[in-house]
Amino acid sequence: MHPALWISKTGLDAQQTDIAVISNNLANASTVGFKKSRAVFEDLLYQNINQPGGRSSQDTELPNGLMLGAGTKVVATQKNFSQGNMSTTDNSLDFMIQGDGFFEIQRPDGTLAYTRNGQFSLDENGRIVTSGAGFALQPEMNVPAEAKSITISQQGEVTVQIPGQGAGVAIGQLTISDFINPAGLEPIGQNLFTETGVSGAPVQGNPGINGLGIVVQGALETSNVNVTEELVNMIESQRVYEMNSKVISSVDQMLSFITQQL
Repeated sequence: MHPALWISKTGLDAQQTDIAVISNNLANASTVGFKKSRAVFEDLLYQNINQPGGRSSQDTELPNGLMLGAGTKVVATQKNFSQGNMSTTDNSLDFMIQGDGFFEIQRPDGTLAYTRNGQFSLDENGRIVTSGAGFALQPEMNVPAEAKSITISQQGEVTVQIPGQGAGVAIGQLTISDFINPAGLEPIGQNLFTETGVSGAPVQGNPGINGLGIVVQGALETSNVNVTEELVNMIESQRVYEMNSKVISSVDQMLSFITQQL
């Protein structure tokens, strides 16, 4: 097989993966709290035919080597945790983190996950849970059935208004968690991330303290996907894919010509 065929094949595979990453970003352009990804490329091993600095004669050295590349591959998808825009909803159970940090969620198996999606609801016991799967927000808080309204301060203090009581009644303190390397978190779907060995352990604290973001009630963080940027990236990947396809076609014609002439 001609090496250019294999090299171009790796380019096709890499661009297909890049298109898949871009399409996932575009598909989640309206997903609350979604963080876009980008594909990370690396070149493959080189065939070292002549080493730079090798002896070309007794008194001279090769100023340049002869090394043939083997193509490219996608080695990682890197999350971008830049802040999304604010979307005002006026829903008292919609929370947004302005700044760094994640809401802590308990999954049914007891393990913890983390999210930037602040769309919450109440379950039959008055617990604050995620709107999609109904996973409990941590620390767990129960809203009394007679409560008429719920309020959360920027520092995470949660109070409810109960008929007959003039002042709000505190029912809990919301904490948020942050990581040394958020890009190392593992996305598992349902707008959730889990801790990994490279993300670091979660650093928990009250909102607005020690660099953690504040909580804004009645608002949500939109996806940080820039649709225009993703469309440009998609066109670029498409063009690179076409160029690699053209190389395969050209090499095939070259080989066919040799076969016919010999």
